Amino acid sequence: MPAFLPQPRPLPEAPSLRWGVLAPGGIAGRFVDAVLARTGQRVVAVGSRSAERAEAFARDHGVERWHGSYEALVADPEVDVVYIASPHSAHAEQALLAIAAGKHVLIEKPFTADAASARVVRDAAAAAGVLAMEAMWTRYLPQYDVLRQLLDDGAVGEIGLVEADFGFAFPFDPAHRLYDPAQAGGALLDAGVYPLSFVSSVLGAPTAVTARGSLAPTGVDERATMLLDYADPEVRGIASTALTSMLPVQATISGTEGIIELIPPFLFPTGIRFSANGPMAAEAPLEWVDRTFDDRYDGLSYEATALAGYVAEGRLESPVHPLDEVVSVLEVIDETRRQLGAR
Repeated sequence: MPAFLPQPRPLPEAPSLRWGVLAPGGIAGRFVDAVLARTGQRVVAVGSRSAERAEAFARDHGVERWHGSYEALVADPEVDVVYIASPHSAHAEQALLAIAAGKHVLIEKPFTADAASARVVRDAAAAAGVLAMEAMWTRYLPQYDVLRQLLDDGAVGEIGLVEADFGFAFPFDPAHRLYDPAQAGGALLDAGVYPLSFVSSVLGAPTAVTARGSLAPTGVDERATMLLDYADPEVRGIASTALTSMLPVQATISGTEGIIELIPPFLFPTGIRFSANGPMAAEAPLEWVDRTFDDRYDGLSYEATALAGYVAEGRLESPVHPLDEVVSVLEVIDETRRQLGAR
């Protein structure tokens, strides 16, 4: 049992990049507020299909100027990187638009609506020499660096099981994006990508997927649990998601020497707990708790700082969340939808 948990390491030095926001909405507002309050990054422009909406967002969030089209935003010579915050059914098309204009892109999760389009965006960014990154903000929270250090040190011994879940109850509405197949609806893309990404961050891509779940009346997945197999038959991953019920939002790693738990809800800046030899051990668990922000959404600032640092280093993708891994998570989602018969 170690005496204390490691401390999170600082992010790389980050130059001040000029950001443009594509598609102003709720998550875009939280992102901009966090970036302006907590980083040296500059948000200089916002673009929407509605000039009035873009202007209102710029005024409300202290953005310098606005554009009445996505094309005008990505063509803005004062923009270095485009944050894409549109519904995920449009992510691939809009990412390609920004990449063609020579902009780095931070694409809200999920990166795209399926693995095939993710490969297209990945390859386009590489060919253009710009950085493309999924805005899986959890990967850049301090607790994830503590987790990486514990895993590198072999704190839990041989890993046998990694589990994560994220689900919530949302009333059925066939017109809402969560239930609309035309808008890439379903629990998997909206919520399930989080627990799958967590399992992937520890175990990598599975060799096989066994899925169980159910469909909404519109044909999108409303509930899914995935058993993930790996080359080692002693290793398993389990990820669960739902639009029909609240889930604990837990993430745990179980091994021969102990258990690591991200303090629920694991999506947010919460903390990490380590129990040597599991819950029956005599020693009390060790904890590292993140008390940095009063508003937990200020944690969105970490991904912006990380991207700017990677650009300064000349990288074309995130070293802690490579694009091949982003594609592999979407492959699991594609296979799960196939097994469930989801639209």
